[in-house]
Amino acid sequence: MSKPVNLNRYRKEKARAEKKARADQNAVKFGRTKAEKFEAKFERDKLKRDLDNREIED
Repeated sequence: MSKPVNLNRYRKEKARAEKKARADQNAVKFGRTKAEKFEAKFERDKLKRDLDNREIED
């Protein structure tokens, strides 16, 4: 005799696997590397510093 199958567990595992696959696809499609994120943050900080340096004080 075979063991009974828990259909709820099977359904949840399938949903988890589909969600993981979709997340992996989005990471490839929209993700940026760590270097790209660092470069963007550096540029943002530099622009903010430059703007603050040009601020006129009364």
